[in-house]
Amino acid sequence: MELRPLGRSGLRIAPLVFGANVFGWTVDQATAFRLLDRFVDAGLNAIDTADVYSRWVPGNKGGESETMIGNWLKASPARRSQVVLITKVGAVPGSDGKGLSAKSIAAGLEGSLRRLQTDHIDLYLSHRPDANTPIEDTLRAHQALIQTGKVRSIGSSNYTAVGLREALDTAAATGVPRYEVEQPEYNLCERTKFEGALKDLCIAEGLGVIVYYSLASGFLSGKYRSKADLAKRARASGVEKYLTDHGFRILKALDSVAQAHGAKPAEVALAWLMAREGVTAPIASATNIDQVDSLVRATQLNLSAEEIELLATASG
Repeated sequence: MELRPLGRSGLRIAPLVFGANVFGWTVDQATAFRLLDRFVDAGLNAIDTADVYSRWVPGNKGGESETMIGNWLKASPARRSQVVLITKVGAVPGSDGKGLSAKSIAAGLEGSLRRLQTDHIDLYLSHRPDANTPIEDTLRAHQALIQTGKVRSIGSSNYTAVGLREALDTAAATGVPRYEVEQPEYNLCERTKFEGALKDLCIAEGLGVIVYYSLASGFLSGKYRSKADLAKRARASGVEKYLTDHGFRILKALDSVAQAHGAKPAEVALAWLMAREGVTAPIASATNIDQVDSLVRATQLNLSAEEIELLATASG
């Protein structure tokens, strides 16, 4: 599997990242073991999680996803050197009422290390901007963690071009470590949050980019083509908004390209992202072995320039 440099972080990852947000939600511990084993054995190496996953599930407190990954690592210690662990902090304010203060970040990291059963995080992301904490304070908090060896590199998620520019400028002016990776929402249905100023900034500054909601909450898999298809589905609330003329036009283009390659629409949608300028890798989840195998096939799918443009036009 060809590895791509993740910006200037020093990390190298396969062109697709496993999204572990489903762990503790639609995936149990035993299944998580099988999925991660299959994923890594196929040559892919990056796993994305967060301290709040799967907080939204009734009865959960958050951190269930990290816990499942940690149990997998404990059961197979050799796996730790095979994977790039990505987790996040700051989505929920800490005891001081702030998400990205030094106190919140330090406490968040210790909790993540405990749940993941590891001594370091490869890539630690600020989950979303914290308007109540100066960016210099946040970066200095991350610097302290890097200096201890508990974090290898840092990045941001859900930042605007303006916010990311401020963070980069602050790092340059103060000499603290900068964000080396940005994680925005980006897919064929939602392009505006990345394309434009944020994309241009990431390219100009040499940042790695790993994108989430790569399949638009599953809509781009082609499984959901009417409201009836959403019945009793865990992702129904996130998919219904795509059941529009725009969404169906995208599915039609995906179907056309998929048929030409003997592939699935989801594989084509992921291959399109992997081919986009500025994107290091999309994040995608799986809940069964067949879906993991499909993710692997997506990394092997080469779209022509005409097919890439067809999909871009349909989604424009």
